[in-house]
Amino acid sequence: MPLLKLKGFVSDDWTILGGEDALPAGGDIALPWPRLQRDWDILAKHDGRLGVVFPNNEKVAQLRLYLPRLTLVALNFPAFNDGRSLSIARQLRGEGYAGEIRAIGNVLPDLLQFMLQVGFDSFEVSERFSRQRWIDSLKRMSLTYQHNLADVTTAQGAAAVWKARHGRTANPTDRKNTG
Repeated sequence: MPLLKLKGFVSDDWTILGGEDALPAGGDIALPWPRLQRDWDILAKHDGRLGVVFPNNEKVAQLRLYLPRLTLVALNFPAFNDGRSLSIARQLRGEGYAGEIRAIGNVLPDLLQFMLQVGFDSFEVSERFSRQRWIDSLKRMSLTYQHNLADVTTAQGAAAVWKARHGRTANPTDRKNTG
């Protein structure tokens, strides 16, 4: 599947392994969560970056011990109406995880902005939608009410939305200007 990041479509440097696939001698690999737990002693010595495909029905607390060594956390969207991975991404960023958080599965262009706001920075996208639609979806929303934990220094936040709506002199704490 094509891989989309903020700069556009990129090649994927990661090899996603299954539960029983042979481990390569090196390179960047991501494994299913049960295998990461089972084979951690071997994986911790792997010559290359490590990632995990983390299920959306597990608690982030279980992943904490592994996070310092992980460079990629892939979170699955099994259905368009299953947003549990959005919560997991937000929790990971809230805990200070700075690695790549990738959305996989049923990723839709309409949800890209919300995914960015909670900390996703890469997306495995289907070819069901044109590449131009995916690119356009990255730029659709310029102001938000919610701070982006992935990059707080450029987050627009509620104050920015308030000022855009009510003018340059508006103060979001001034309740008289609710117009």
